[in-house]
Amino acid sequence: MTALTRGSGRPNQWLRNLNAKIASIPMILTAVVIFLGGTIWTVVYSFTNSKLLPRLSFVGLDQYERLWAAPRWIISIQNLAVYGFFSLVFSLVIGFVLAALMDQKIRFENTFRTIMLYPFALSFIVTGLVWQWLLNPQFGIQSIVRSLGWTSFSFDPLYDADIVIYGILIAALWQGTGLVMCLMLAGLRGIDEDIWKAARVDGIPMWKTYVLIIIPMMRGVFITTLVIIASGIVKVYDLVVAQTSGGPGIASEVPAKYVYDYMFQAQNLGQGFAASTMMLITVAIIIVPWAYLEFGGGRKRG
Repeated sequence: MTALTRGSGRPNQWLRNLNAKIASIPMILTAVVIFLGGTIWTVVYSFTNSKLLPRLSFVGLDQYERLWAAPRWIISIQNLAVYGFFSLVFSLVIGFVLAALMDQKIRFENTFRTIMLYPFALSFIVTGLVWQWLLNPQFGIQSIVRSLGWTSFSFDPLYDADIVIYGILIAALWQGTGLVMCLMLAGLRGIDEDIWKAARVDGIPMWKTYVLIIIPMMRGVFITTLVIIASGIVKVYDLVVAQTSGGPGIASEVPAKYVYDYMFQAQNLGQGFAASTMMLITVAIIIVPWAYLEFGGGRKRG
């Protein structure tokens, strides 16, 4: 078989890297059948009245009307919005500041970097249990501070329905900020040293160098980090179950827990599929702009 087109002498585009294309066929089939097929299957059955087992008994938009009329789902969306906004902002800011400090060629950098990254090696369940103990008013931070003499000190976010989501946010930041720091540090280490020298020669303050030069040059790192954080936000489940199980009451419910409860405990697959579809739309809202920036508009600008 020749890979040359007639007359041109150039390799046929479709026959380039033929072995790699053949080797990738199983992965492509897996992605199409499992991921794409499973997604279509979930969306189709979200319009049915499936209970314990899936069945094609279509009920139109009834599941979605019930979903958006449920106070538990509304609270889940509100919690996800609050958790997502503050998680994005604090993760990026704290992670970048720590990376900038670590980039100053400090002593024992490897030790500090390992300490900061260590929480990411723990599972969400372990992290949730640790912070459940730390935020317990009888055994945790509140008890320790009161034992030191500040008897009126109060810090029990997991037991206050108005601020419980912030208690979960603290645990999430503790676990994920180290990873963000490492990603940012890798981006900073990729900046040409001549740029720093030129900024110092021109007398540009360090903070202006970061804001006006370094951060724009790290656009790809920020976008990748943003997608990693956002995907973790949408599927947050383990931390909530480990710390509060959705309580007090339904104050700390999140969409992923709503889906699990309806599909595997309430035996209402149709409602669970409808909630899953809404989560899929949320993920698409995140992934599509990222894909455009990375592979579409970004390439044209470059």
